[in-house]
Amino acid sequence: MSRREYRREVRRRLPRLGAGLALFGSGIALQVEAGLGLSPWDVLHEGLAGLTSLSFGVTAIGVGGAVLLLWIPLRQRIGWGTLANVTAVGLIIDAVLWAMQEPTGRWLRWAVFLGGVFIMGVGSGLYIGVRLGTGPRDGLMTGLAARGLSIRLSRFLIESAVLTLGWALGGTVGWGTVVFAVTIGPLVHFFLDKFDMGEIAPGGGGRDGPRSGKRPGRARPV
Repeated sequence: MSRREYRREVRRRLPRLGAGLALFGSGIALQVEAGLGLSPWDVLHEGLAGLTSLSFGVTAIGVGGAVLLLWIPLRQRIGWGTLANVTAVGLIIDAVLWAMQEPTGRWLRWAVFLGGVFIMGVGSGLYIGVRLGTGPRDGLMTGLAARGLSIRLSRFLIESAVLTLGWALGGTVGWGTVVFAVTIGPLVHFFLDKFDMGEIAPGGGGRDGPRSGKRPGRARPV
């Protein structure tokens, strides 16, 4: 694939990347507003936001940037999707939190929370599926896995640490944290299977590439 063709294919994928990140950030904001518990990284973001008086989104951007620095010794490759993830998701979270009113009543809070988890799964499938680079936190896990640790062990160790630290700082841990842990993996796998565009291969762009004859390996959520 020529440089010009490569750029054209990247531009073709950017709208889907933007839509995925918008849904991903909106899903996080819905979970924050529900107040029933958050994912491990978002527990850390909320704890740090309370400690520093920064907004949730700005804190998420700062943490993402710090995690990205850890990619240097791990020699992880930064893509357009990586940079967009670091900056755009935090801005979207703050925008949605600013526009929303906190839900009242247990059933409404659960409805908002579950809706947030669902659209976060859709967004993950979209932005991972464009194959323009993993998010900083996922890249940290895959970088460690490339040096001998399994993906599952890397994820367990990192998320256990950030969850404990975030909870100690005042982040929200609850039944929602458990529900998120159980449901997000299957949701991401389902929607990634629907939205995976394949690598931008040498012979042409798109899911398979016109000369490839077969579909490249599928992206793996972590």
